[in-house]
Amino acid sequence: MEPLGTFDIILRILAQLTPTWIALVAVFTISVTYKRKLGLYGKLFDSPIGMVGFGLVMFWVFTAIFGAFDLIVTHDELTQVSGMKNKVPGTPLAGAEEGQYAWYLLGGDNLARDVFSRVIKGAWVVVQIAPMATLFAFMVGITLGLPAGYYGGKLDTVLSFLANLILAFPVILLFYLLVTPEIVATGIPSYMATVMFVFPIIFVGILLNSRYHTQPNIRTPLLVGVLGVLIWLYLSLINEDGTKVDFVPIWFDGFNVPGGILVVFVSVVFVNSPTVFRIVRGLALDIKTRDYVAAAQTRGEGPWYIMLWEILPNARGPLIVDFCLRVGYTTILLGTLGFFGLGLPPESPDWGSTINEGRKLLSIYLHPALPPALALLSLVLGLNLLADGLREESLKD
Repeated sequence: MEPLGTFDIILRILAQLTPTWIALVAVFTISVTYKRKLGLYGKLFDSPIGMVGFGLVMFWVFTAIFGAFDLIVTHDELTQVSGMKNKVPGTPLAGAEEGQYAWYLLGGDNLARDVFSRVIKGAWVVVQIAPMATLFAFMVGITLGLPAGYYGGKLDTVLSFLANLILAFPVILLFYLLVTPEIVATGIPSYMATVMFVFPIIFVGILLNSRYHTQPNIRTPLLVGVLGVLIWLYLSLINEDGTKVDFVPIWFDGFNVPGGILVVFVSVVFVNSPTVFRIVRGLALDIKTRDYVAAAQTRGEGPWYIMLWEILPNARGPLIVDFCLRVGYTTILLGTLGFFGLGLPPESPDWGSTINEGRKLLSIYLHPALPPALALLSLVLGLNLLADGLREESLKD
């Protein structure tokens, strides 16, 4: 077989991404049709910047999901094919078997693995970790920031001091310290996970209790069911065989998170939580002086009801914008960690690790490092544009 030309490579990549294009068209069609009924999300489609950002983000989200089910990738991301080391894009496989994709569309890396498939699989790593870690960080920041801003006093002083203490460390240095093997061996990240991952349970428990405290017939079974599932997920998440936190019976442990991914996850939550805390605290300090909060106090509503059902909904605009930006920052941090070979396993196809491997021969071969670098750039750009679009539309309310 002959090597593919540039035009053929582009056409074949576009063809491989067919499920992504179909999903994007479906989402945009439905969203534009019903945008007047979709609140702030619908208003996003009145902003060209927001639409471009949303399109870039959803492109990688759908690509990651379909790639995880092997609907897009052309080869296994860890399989090494003899004779394909550092081969240029479009190189055919010698002696390709029946049913095997006959080309490396974006070439081979220094271990003869398919760059295209590794970029697609790397998107799944980013899409899993970055949004979920940011969501956990928001749970911690909101749970601590709301009472700090609402009550003030000594509670605010203590929590603000702890947040400022963490923020005093350079982010990259703090990441480096948390993911180094020596620190991981002490069990500190596992203990941190045990503490920080309980905040979503606290947040959801208080949220439901404050909302249905006058309806015990609904509140009690709802709390038992929801908190039961969350506690099971919590124990399965923090428990890892052979570590300092290994106490959950095998029959109750629903899933295992690889140690490297859990450490990175904990690090992201720990680093982002103080910043979210400060944002939420500032918003609570401002919103608690509004008339509708005074009206809720006059009605006799409890403090947590006021914080979670009066203050928090009215702070959603800035928080949604910050969430998008923070996912972008987290994506960059994950890439930085992978680039330095920290946290994630060495064979991981995450974009940072792939860029690091490709840079070693960058003066000779561009193709192993360039695609993951462009993928990282486009996702972060999309998140920033999405945040700008949301900010632009939220200011019109």
